[in-house]
Amino acid sequence: MSYQVLARKWRPRTFHELVGQDHVRRALVNALDQGRLHHAYLFTGTRGVGKTTLARILAKCLNCTANGRGDDGVTSTPCGQCDSCRSIDEGRFVDLIEVDAASRTKVEDTRELLDNVQYAPTQGRYKVYLIDEVHMLSTHSFNALLKTLEEPPPHVKFLLATTDPQKLPPTVLSRCLQFTLKHMPPERIVGHLTAVLGSEGVDFDESALWLLGKAAEGSMRDAMSLTDQAIAFGQGEVRHADVAAMLGTLDHRHVLALMEAMAEVNAARVLAEVGQLAEQGPDFAAVLDDVTGMLHRLAVAQMVPDALDNAHGDRETLLSLASRFTAEDVQLYYQIGIQGRGDMEHAPDLRAALEMTLLRMLAFRPQGVPQPPKTPLPLSGAPERDGVESHNPSMTQAPEPAGSAMPSSIEPAPAQPPPPAEAPPPWLDSEPTGAPMTNATAGRDASMAEQVMKEERIAEEPPEEAAASPEPVEPETVAAQPMACEPTPSPQPEPAPPTAAPVAEAAGRITHKDWLARFDSLGLGGLTRNLAANCVVEQDDGERLWLRLDPSLAAMQADVHLQRMEQALSSLGFERRLVVEVGPLPESVETPKQQADRLAAQRLAEAVEALTCDPHIQELQKTFGARLIQSTVKPVDAQA
Repeated sequence: MSYQVLARKWRPRTFHELVGQDHVRRALVNALDQGRLHHAYLFTGTRGVGKTTLARILAKCLNCTANGRGDDGVTSTPCGQCDSCRSIDEGRFVDLIEVDAASRTKVEDTRELLDNVQYAPTQGRYKVYLIDEVHMLSTHSFNALLKTLEEPPPHVKFLLATTDPQKLPPTVLSRCLQFTLKHMPPERIVGHLTAVLGSEGVDFDESALWLLGKAAEGSMRDAMSLTDQAIAFGQGEVRHADVAAMLGTLDHRHVLALMEAMAEVNAARVLAEVGQLAEQGPDFAAVLDDVTGMLHRLAVAQMVPDALDNAHGDRETLLSLASRFTAEDVQLYYQIGIQGRGDMEHAPDLRAALEMTLLRMLAFRPQGVPQPPKTPLPLSGAPERDGVESHNPSMTQAPEPAGSAMPSSIEPAPAQPPPPAEAPPPWLDSEPTGAPMTNATAGRDASMAEQVMKEERIAEEPPEEAAASPEPVEPETVAAQPMACEPTPSPQPEPAPPTAAPVAEAAGRITHKDWLARFDSLGLGGLTRNLAANCVVEQDDGERLWLRLDPSLAAMQADVHLQRMEQALSSLGFERRLVVEVGPLPESVETPKQQADRLAAQRLAEAVEALTCDPHIQELQKTFGARLIQSTVKPVDAQA
């Protein structure tokens, strides 16, 4: 017996053997069981989704001659054993007239076909006309068919199939019961191929089936044909390497490795992965297409995880990889990839174009490419760490005066006077709540730092007098000198005792009041700022800072946001490890976002009131009937 290809051998012969298209199967089965039969059915969809197969199954249901099928014999479960069923399966049923409209487009062919419509069926119960690719008929052919479609004889059924229903005249569409067949998802194709190859006794790699399911592009018939080809290519087996070589497609694992390098922001590894791809001689434009396609899937995984497809059998891998990217990075990478794909036409070398596009993604990301680590220079007034004094970044650019240089090595116990116990945290200073740091503030910080340095030098200059006297009498001597001309002495700061270190550390703890006061000084932006603005401070033990996040923003959590917030706090002199817990926020506590919204609403209300009370505005309203459009009012910043 000659070999029969898989697409024909495994072609469904009943509705219950049909893979997919459940919406069409359900409608047809119910119509057949209830006897609600239409005279014309139109099946639409792309190639290989089952249009002709459905039509032949429906023809068997209409003409099955098995006993016990009701009054008219029509059934939704044809027996497959009677003469009519076997004749239809073998393509020799007299009353099933199959017409290829692509080869019979002339009106003469259509009229010849319709001349026999009036005659009763010869073998079966109904005379069935199956017209494939019906959209290829000419306008005159449609006109000839239209009258018969409108009033057909009771023993005639029309089954039309097309891949382009838009080309059918509306008059024909309105006289047919239309069913649109869907693309087969890769998961459905892989599942069916697994069952087929298992029954055929063919060894296979599951990853190879995913390649076939992707290459089929929603067509089950194409998938079966490609499987036949893969079996022949692999000498009776279906292996991943063989299928990839047969299809000439890029190994999906290389694209995953490339995206891993992008997640690490590792430009060297990105170029190394491209170099490995170049050894296989791929189409670099197709590589970029695969990268942008994966970026789209990563965006879906971030926003709607349940909607992520499993096109390559890598759903869990992509869900894990999506957590390593920020949403803005994925959107930016996708946009750069789309633009880079268009620029490839003008690039002198496709590999260089791919590399430049990938490097551009890293270069233009909001955080940039990580640079070599540098010595941190935190702001003035921040708590000391490891005995090194903190300086204002605004002061680090200008050279220090000759006499103000600090010693290169400083003892762990500093000799400078401690701040008073009742002093506020370093980042509060004396600025009002929510005020950003200005040039005046930076100048005041510089002056304070210079004053502290002078006091330290004064405290270190007279070590001989301090050593000669067992009592610390120097402060009394310094205070007694101005008593000859001033009634009240000016107190001087005392040297810091060793027991004052815990007091200074306690003063550097972060409270929620501090969080609100200097939130803008953190310099955060994008999604990171939005995340931090919806947090409240719960606790600070000096090493870890606990934040509570609004549950509505729980999906925005990512390690990269926490790292940015920790870096921002470190730039203000607070080395903390952040711990973010999701939960309802206390009603009595205001988040930075709520505070900003409230202040903005207050400024807007004040601006509207100022305009309403302005005599010039009132005169315009009185004279010309003008009215104030409050939605256009924008308060001016007090510092502008």
